[in-house]
Parts: sequence; C-alpha cells; structure tokens
Amino acid sequence: MLTSPPPQSSRRQFLTTSVAAALATATLPHPVFSGEPIVAPAASSPPPIRNAFAYRFAIGEIEAWSISDANLALKEGLGLMEPAADRPAMQADLMARGERTDVLPLYVNILVAKLGHEIAIFDAGFGAGKNPESGWLKTSLAAIGIAPEKVTHAFLSHAHGDHINGFVTGNQPTFPNAALHCLRDELDFWRSPEPDFSRSLRAKGPLPGMIKSNRAKFDILQPNLQLHRDGDALLGGAVTFVPGRGHTAGHALFRLRSGQESLLHFMDAAHHHTLMFTNPSWAINYDHEPAQAVDTRKKLFAELATTHERSYGFHLPWPGLGRVARADAGYTWRSERWSWGI
Repeated sequence: MLTSPPPQSSRRQFLTTSVAAALATATLPHPVFSGEPIVAPAASSPPPIRNAFAYRFAIGEIEAWSISDANLALKEGLGLMEPAADRPAMQADLMARGERTDVLPLYVNILVAKLGHEIAIFDAGFGAGKNPESGWLKTSLAAIGIAPEKVTHAFLSHAHGDHINGFVTGNQPTFPNAALHCLRDELDFWRSPEPDFSRSLRAKGPLPGMIKSNRAKFDILQPNLQLHRDGDALLGGAVTFVPGRGHTAGHALFRLRSGQESLLHFMDAAHHHTLMFTNPSWAINYDHEPAQAVDTRKKLFAELATTHERSYGFHLPWPGLGRVARADAGYTWRSERWSWGI
C-alpha cells in the first residue's frame, strides 16, 4: 500500500492563489472544483482551497471526466526505483528535465465515463481519510452532478490501496448500485492462503496489514463483484479488459471505444511521467512480478508509439491524457493540450 509524506504546501499555496484569482475574475465553462465551499476569505486567515479537479473531455460519443484524487509525493524518492544500480542515471535524467529528485510525485487520476444511461468509474482512489490532500473523488463527483448511487459500473484494475480503498466507505460499498468488475486472477491472488510477494522488492513489513485490509474490502464488495478474463468486453463493447500483468497478478488495463475513437487506460503500467518512458526497464518496487511488469510496459509503449492511440495514465500528471512517442533509445509522454470545451 502506498504511503505518503506531509502535504506539499508550496504547490498547494500556489494553486490556492491561482485558482482563487481565476474564480474571482471569470466564469469558466468547466470550472475547477474545490474540495470545500468557496467563501469570502477572512482578512487574516483565508480558507484553504484544495486542488481537486474534474476535467471534462470526450471519447467519441462517451462523455468523460478525469478527476484528481490526491496531491501527494513519495518521500522515498528514487529509493523506490529499480534497479538500484541505475539510480544515478535516473537522477541525472530527472535533473536534465528539471524534475524533482528528492521525492516522486504521486498523481492519482480517476476516469469517469458516461455512456448513455450508464456511468462507469475506473478505480476509486484512496477514499476519504484524515489527510486533506487525498480522497477528493466523492467531492468532485458531487460537483459534476454524479451521486454515488447513480454509478452503475465500477472497474478495479488491481487491489492496491490507492485504487481499491475508495470503493468502500465504512463497511459499505461506496457505489451501492454499481457492478464491480475485476479480473479473476486479481481476486484469487488476494484470497489465496498466502499471497506470493517473493519476487517483489517492496517493503515486506506492511504486507500482512494490506492483505487483511484487501480481503475485508473484497468481502464487503462481494455482492457487487463480477469476475472477468483478459479480452472481456462490456457495455456493448465500449469497455474492454486489456492484459497488463506484472504490477499485480491480475493488473488490468482498459480500452474505451466509441465509433472511431478510443482511449487506452494503462493504469499502473507507468508510475512516473519521465523515468519509465526514458527507460521502460526502470521500475517501481511496488511491482509484484518485476520482470513481467517491465515486459508489459515495453510491449505497451512499443504498441502505443506505433498506433499513436490516445492514452490515460492513473499516475501521470493530471488530467492524465496524452500519447506515447518514441524518443532517443526510449519513449516520451506527450501530454494532451487542455481544452475546456468538448
């Protein structure tokens, strides 16, 4: 399960100032949504404006939103990246690109799609907790007019805390009327007598607690669970499970398609917007099967750089939309230009 350091105050202060100024002077067609009501600030103590956002876009006839669920950073920094011998090269790459080297940013992007009368959500983030810098999903859904009971389909890529936790609130499903779709291999892994982390390089101390927590969440979600295999298509072929093994035993990617347009949601195939593109062999130690995760990423990037398919990354800078392109000996992530109209 991912852990995080204290909030990035400088980034939040900059966004607070910028967003407050924009809201004071303009009416946006698709506004920046805050986690708290915007009220007239007191002279000495202005209320914080959390940088939770909902960005509206389209995939053919599908109306979609990218929702930011967190503003966090991984304090372990390059200590999380493998192979360890390549960390000096990783640091040099980050410095050459003007990126931070002390921490790794943790973006959490939740894809929401409306297909006719169906509303689908792809993973659910951290869920509301004590840290005000995460768990913004429900606030942003309310801001775009989607009540939890209106969600009809929920897709789980894998059961790490930043993906599954938001599907449970208290001891109840957050989206009570949504079928929860995941790969059978993912559920079988967590419910096995002893989930195998022998090849993972992640810290082993938190694993017993994570296993217990995930089993409890799957028990709560059991009545809504629908299990699938790679290649299964739902919602009239609008959503397809795409193989993405390695990060976990049943790590799933998703392709959304409408007419001639498509979007490949590659979930945790990449945890950083430069490192894993510069060299797809550079990996994060959260992977359960490191070699398989690297192989998945190499094949995925080679395909996307050839097809130029529009893509979406769960852990890439919000709103997470862009395309993979070849660059030097590796690849680069080309973020899509923001457009506040669709």
